[in-house]
Amino acid sequence: MNISYLQKNQHKNIHFSSSEHFLLEYIEKNLDDMPEISIVKLSEQANVSTSTIVRTMKKIGYDGFTSFKHYLKSEQEYNPKFAIIDQVDKKIREAIMKNEQEVTRTIQMLDSGTIEDAIQNIKASDKITIFARGFSELIAKEMMIKFQLMGKYCELHDDPNIIKSISKKINSSGIAIFVSLNGETPELVEAATNCNRHNIKTITFTANSEGSLAKLSEISFVGFKSSFSYFPDYEVRSRLPLQIMTRILLDSYAIRMQ
Repeated sequence: MNISYLQKNQHKNIHFSSSEHFLLEYIEKNLDDMPEISIVKLSEQANVSTSTIVRTMKKIGYDGFTSFKHYLKSEQEYNPKFAIIDQVDKKIREAIMKNEQEVTRTIQMLDSGTIEDAIQNIKASDKITIFARGFSELIAKEMMIKFQLMGKYCELHDDPNIIKSISKKINSSGIAIFVSLNGETPELVEAATNCNRHNIKTITFTANSEGSLAKLSEISFVGFKSSFSYFPDYEVRSRLPLQIMTRILLDSYAIRMQ
């Protein structure tokens, strides 16, 4: 989190004792934990008295530690840590933060140039062909529908044999989009190879920058995938990174078409 809780008092010449300085540094390093912690617990962890905490909070412009926590919550009302995070147990909290990490890091990995290049290539094509398998098909279907709603001819293929066949017949004025979390689905890799062979423009959405699809595609959107899965015995890992990237592209394309 990047909050400066001293910002509202930057114009003041405030004198802090050594213990107050230490407390502020401790809070800065552990700011994410502050909305959940009590003043007594903070006193134990920072090894300062509760009176030091109250005195420090007043020096930086708050009535007390509770007032300071309310300020953090109001400033970060859209942060899941400060919404339901204090209402759930540790395991559910970890699940929430896992999803937050996937969203945040995926967005950070996006490049504006890549988005713009994809938009221009899609705009210039007369037909969009989307290839996807498994759970990625749900995201691909949403893409297809939204492109169609924006007046773009678009079709989706998810059958392995049809994917291999159709990928050999795409016209040079068309574009192929691949949606694959691991970027190694055999029939999709074969389809991308076919597209390369016929100089078809390709875009891939994946979470594996070293995967075959990313390497075969002209334009690659790579998201962040958590290494942890709540379904370890099955290949049903979160497609949240793919959903975030495709939605951003679709929204960006819609803006450019207005």
